[in-house]
Amino acid sequence: MRSSTDQAGSALPPLEQWSDKVSYVSQVGGIETSVIDNGRGRGVRSAWINTGSGLRFRVVPDRGLDIVDARYNHYSLAWISHNGLISPDPSADTGVRWLDAFSGGLMTTCGLTHVGGPETDDEGERGLHGRISNIVAEVESVVQPDLQRGDLGMSITGIVRQSTTFGHQLELRRTISSELGSSEIQIHDEVTNRGNLTAPHMLLYHCNFGWPLVDDGAAIRWRGTLQEPVGEQNQRIFGEDRPYRQCQAPLEEHSGAGEAVGIIDVEPEADGLCRCGIYNESIGFGLQMTFQKEQLNWLTNWQHWGRNEYVTALEPGTHPPIGQSAARENNTLIMLEPGMTREYDLKFEIVAE
Repeated sequence: MRSSTDQAGSALPPLEQWSDKVSYVSQVGGIETSVIDNGRGRGVRSAWINTGSGLRFRVVPDRGLDIVDARYNHYSLAWISHNGLISPDPSADTGVRWLDAFSGGLMTTCGLTHVGGPETDDEGERGLHGRISNIVAEVESVVQPDLQRGDLGMSITGIVRQSTTFGHQLELRRTISSELGSSEIQIHDEVTNRGNLTAPHMLLYHCNFGWPLVDDGAAIRWRGTLQEPVGEQNQRIFGEDRPYRQCQAPLEEHSGAGEAVGIIDVEPEADGLCRCGIYNESIGFGLQMTFQKEQLNWLTNWQHWGRNEYVTALEPGTHPPIGQSAARENNTLIMLEPGMTREYDLKFEIVAE
């Protein structure tokens, strides 16, 4: 697959042809911040980023600077859960209460110390997928394009602190950026141990795709080795000779908690980068994610073909969603010493063939 701008050029003509014809940048694109005033997301800060290429997406500072809605032209890209955009719940860190505050969305961050199901061990109790997506970010900057200076870039940067008194102090510093005329989203994350104790670390990007990008027959693309599926529910989807590389029609067996999870040892391409995504021939484009194997070793594919709850997710991560206990036991758990930082980069890109 190749980017839509590779196929048809930038969605905008060269800047010198039009910059003196525009008074205010929002006529073309840019970042619009607001506060939601109704429903379960009342009071939540929101930042719509419009690239002017047909790509628009909403960053939510109050949900760990995650990305919820995303659209390309008149097509929706992301799956939104029954909850919709909902206020964060800092107490959703036990059992499966995380699901009560899960909006779905293009990118929900899981971690920073645990990804996977709820568990309890000698190190404490941990809920589904950790705390980070329910923590409010401190916004450091919102940078708009500056047409007069010829700068088409725009970005939002903030800090999310997963901390507790007398315990681990992890900080996520996130920058989400794009450019006018571009059909790409760039995420750069830095996770730093700000405390005085060595801290466990796991991170997973839960990227949720929905209709019409996801539809019967749309291709689920990745390169790597699928691990042997465990359990009958996973084997029915990811078993040998099953069409797990294609989106399926809604399945009755996926009503309620029905689902399947495939774990992929992702393989880089010749340029050293890993790519995965969804391509839907019927609408003529797809959405591709690019990341570095040395940063994110694993890819998880969640398939949940429920009626009125129709979604598949591709989830690059430092680990599969195996939980902190299993990662500690198999010696893959990352331990961040005080002051240590790990960096992660993820790119979303509209692609055509």
